[in-house]
Amino acid sequence: MSLAIVHSRAQVGVEAPSVTVEAHLANGLPALALVGLPETAVKESKDRVRSAILNSGFDFPNRRITLNLAPADLPKDGGRFDLAIALGILAASGLLSQASLDSLECLGELALSGDIRPVQGVLPAALAARAAGRCLVVPRANAEEASLASGLQVLAVDNLLQLVNHCAARVLLEPFQASGLLRQRQPYADLAEVQGQLTAKRALLVAASGEHNLLLVGPPGTGKTLLASRLPGLLPELDEQEALQVAAIHSVASVQPLQAWPQRPFRQPHHSASGPALVGGGSRPRPGEITLAHQGVLFLDELPEFDRKVLEVLREPLESGEIVIARAQDKIRFPARFQLVAAMNPCPCGYLGDPSGRCRCSSDQVQRYRSKLSGPLLDRIDLHVSVAREQTALQPGAPSQGSAELAAQVAAARQRQLQRQGCSNARLDLAGVQRHCVLESGDRLWLEQACERLGLSLRAAHRLLKVARTLADLEQLDAIARVHLAEALQYRPA
Repeated sequence: MSLAIVHSRAQVGVEAPSVTVEAHLANGLPALALVGLPETAVKESKDRVRSAILNSGFDFPNRRITLNLAPADLPKDGGRFDLAIALGILAASGLLSQASLDSLECLGELALSGDIRPVQGVLPAALAARAAGRCLVVPRANAEEASLASGLQVLAVDNLLQLVNHCAARVLLEPFQASGLLRQRQPYADLAEVQGQLTAKRALLVAASGEHNLLLVGPPGTGKTLLASRLPGLLPELDEQEALQVAAIHSVASVQPLQAWPQRPFRQPHHSASGPALVGGGSRPRPGEITLAHQGVLFLDELPEFDRKVLEVLREPLESGEIVIARAQDKIRFPARFQLVAAMNPCPCGYLGDPSGRCRCSSDQVQRYRSKLSGPLLDRIDLHVSVAREQTALQPGAPSQGSAELAAQVAAARQRQLQRQGCSNARLDLAGVQRHCVLESGDRLWLEQACERLGLSLRAAHRLLKVARTLADLEQLDAIARVHLAEALQYRPA
């Protein structure tokens, strides 16, 4: 047979569109043409495939070879198509039957020796192959990751000869059996290890229960970073669909094996991070920190030290839960449903309001420092909490509630929200707020007067109602009381 077709998958954002590798052998001067909008790394596969076929003990066909990667308008990059190209050439030359390839999808980069190297983005391809009802052939280093897509048959191969023997029914490969190493959760740090800071711990509980954004303001050394790192341990466990989405994002971002699946991510970019590093981008768009924090926590320490233009790009994904990266020919959508936790000092020196009186910052310096953060960004943060310096004590204080106990309260509150409205309180739209955050007439008048005195925007008032709804859910109450409104007001900046 002079024509062969092999199925593979490209990588576009966190999607894995189907790519059909067509190989045709014709008479004429020996040549190899590769068409279908391949980028440089794909064009170089011609030399890798030739050497891999020869070093695997097969003859490379001395004919005119045309390779087409369809669809032609989809850009292809990387070495992920090497294995499919090699199988297509061998099948077109008559060494393999087309029937043995119809039920397979192949991913893998070939070494010159014929060994198969791992590639990026295997899990999105595995989910797509499962939906298409085909078996997925991947390098052995990627097999554990591909097996996270339950119900998919995965073949792990080490070299090209091994796969050819399987397709020719000489030595059949057994389906890969997952070891379960990726499903071993790592313990989260316990909130009980943090001494004191009862107000901040209460705010963490509220933030976790309603999926609210949180800002911690306090002098250096008061435990802001310590508190933020404990938030993932309070959040509910990811369900199967959420966990696969998180794992697919990290699969696209790196060829390294996935770690601690299916735990919620905790990302802490440095304040020198650029805009593309935070939101993603590049000529070949890749996920940024906000996408890597999807379904988890994005912690921005020293918030005013970030470039203002970088922080402003957070405003849209905080509302929509996704980021759209536009290029000349296409738009790539990355999910970005994260919980923002930020920390900052109250002034440039960091000790404004400290009982020691060591702060010497002028009011103008404090104003310039705080003006690095825009009002619209701060308006999207539901909880603003002051973290004061605790009394110095080398001996541990009275034991406080641990993460496990608080996580049970969070889970109960989240369950009430899912049963009532199908989402967390922080994700309620305007119609949801009007329906589920109903107040008594007296409480509504009281809240309107409070918002007028504090100069709160309508968006801030709606976010305040969402926080009050979360406080009521923590107490397993159906109605929002004035005490909940009063506590929610305490979390708004003066």
